[in-house]
Amino acid sequence: MRGVFVDANDSLAEIFERQRKPDDPEMHVHLDPNIAAEQWPEVLAGAEIGIVDHTALPTEVARRCTGLKHVVFLGTGARSYMNPEELAGLGIAVHLIKGYGDTAVAEAAIALMWASARVIPWMDREMRAGNWLREDAMQLTGKTLGLIGFGGIAAEVARIAVGSGMKVIAWNRTPRSFAGVEFVSLERLLADSHVVSLHLLLNDETRGFLSRERISAMRKGVILVNTARGAVVDEAAMIEALKSGHIRHAGLDVFNIEPLPKDHPLTKLSNVTLSAHSAFRTPEASENLIHAAWEHCRRIVRS
Repeated sequence: MRGVFVDANDSLAEIFERQRKPDDPEMHVHLDPNIAAEQWPEVLAGAEIGIVDHTALPTEVARRCTGLKHVVFLGTGARSYMNPEELAGLGIAVHLIKGYGDTAVAEAAIALMWASARVIPWMDREMRAGNWLREDAMQLTGKTLGLIGFGGIAAEVARIAVGSGMKVIAWNRTPRSFAGVEFVSLERLLADSHVVSLHLLLNDETRGFLSRERISAMRKGVILVNTARGAVVDEAAMIEALKSGHIRHAGLDVFNIEPLPKDHPLTKLSNVTLSAHSAFRTPEASENLIHAAWEHCRRIVRS
């Protein structure tokens, strides 16, 4: 059994090779992070395992991937790039990697929250344009942070936020407990939170979860942070709320369309801070990620 890392960049390829062991399965590294979805069959060349970072695998393309039995997706958001149920119908199992970047993503969420509260990106842009403009910021000490979804990343966000003097409340679909965090109804979280941070996996139940109605139920002047997936938010409703001021500022790392087009409405709003789906990108997280990918491949070959 052999495999291909179909869309490796230089950094991940270096880590992948460094973690390779003498008795590991045959794994080829295809060094091109920008391959098109239609290139999967050519790049795999009949391999049974495909490791993928961010390249889409449409079901119709997967049908042409002769021999493919396993896709190791580098992260948890495979549904943004493929349909795991349809692939399973073709005999292709999709393997996810959880927990590798909890701290990295949590720190990025906190960074987006503080940058949004202090409007630092806006002042930076204006000063570079020769404008000395200032705006009152939101002081976060004593404010309420609401976490929607509570897995490993949200737990790290809570740890940091509690330590900085914020009150942290959370809602999760299944019962949870965590020191310093009060678990409340979704209705109360939306009404009481000065900052709302999203930490939901994307699936059929969570797609569009932060709907127009739920955005309307949020506290006026709320800060919204999303490091989860763009599709968990009704984007059009969010943009309307940003324009009206109902949402004071949004710190966004994820989008419905990636890369975000330069003429997208979000790029035109001054009360939005954008980052390029990079919350998980730290050397520490990448080491964890590639280690987990190798472990998946080793387990697949042994099974």
